[in-house]
Formats: sequence, structure tokens, C-alpha cells
Amino acid sequence: MKGHCILSHGFESGPDATKVTALAEVAERLGWTHERPDYTDLDARREVTPLGDVPARIARLLGLARAAAARGPLVLAGSSLGAYISGHVSLEVPVAGLFLMAPPVVMEGAPPMPAAEVPVSILHGWCDELIPALQVVDWAAARRARLLLVDDAHRLSGHVQASAEAFAALLASL
Repeated sequence: MKGHCILSHGFESGPDATKVTALAEVAERLGWTHERPDYTDLDARREVTPLGDVPARIARLLGLARAAAARGPLVLAGSSLGAYISGHVSLEVPVAGLFLMAPPVVMEGAPPMPAAEVPVSILHGWCDELIPALQVVDWAAARRARLLLVDDAHRLSGHVQASAEAFAALLASL
């Protein structure tokens, strides 16, 4: 085993979503164990915020990440809100790398997305209707992150294979 990957789905998605499933297949092929937490119960809690219970999402991932990091190298990966919580948790748990798809680097009513100083790889759509590409470019530049911008919208549905390839490149570099 090379390490462990925790793959966090986006808001109103699920652990069997196409992108995180593709990442799980890559991790397995490259000798990494993986898990895909389910946050759907927390996303449904709209009384907390319009995006559900984000603090509880962070807490759930933090618990899983602490246990995994105690066993060996850990990579956090996430899509959209899953990327946001991965960035937060990376400051509290030692991680080997971060893989972020359509990361909400700036969200209304929340601090900018933080991230540990580790290798970061990002896939983002030029036509993302929720998160302007230039915000992500600026965020990535400040961290010297690997950034792949594609001709796609927020869901990146036309670039599942590109997501898998970028994730494989990150894992291979660690």
C-alpha cells in the first residue's frame, strides 16, 4: 500500500458520483487504498446554511483523515464543496497532497479556502458558472499549484477522464 485517499463528493452529489468513482479506480490501480464518505445527510440540513451543514462536513472528514493519517501517507481529494472541506482539513492533518476539482476558493459568507503547503493539483472549468476561473487561477498561483483549466462548466462532466488522469499524475508524483 502506498497510502490512502479520501475522496469527498460535492454538494448534493454522493459517494457514487462519476468523478469520485473515477478517482477511486485510479487510486486502486496505483496501489492506494481509498474511501468515499457520504455527506448527503449533511447537505440536506439547509437550516444551517444554504449549503447544508458545512462545519459538520469538515468534522466528519477530519475524523476520517486523522485515523487514515495515523496509518500512513494521506491524499485528500474533493469536488466543489468536497474540495473546500479537503482544503480545511489539510491544515489540521498531515497530508501528502491535495486534488481539487472545481474548488470554491471564495464562498459568500465564508473565509477563503485554506490549504496546507503540500503538492496541490486542481482541475477547473473555464465556463464554471459558480466559481469564476480567474479566482481559481489567482488562488493556484499563490500556492504554485498544478492547474488544469478545461472547457467545461462546474460539474466538469465532459472531463471525467481528464480528472482521473490529473489525479493519477498527482499520485504518481508523491
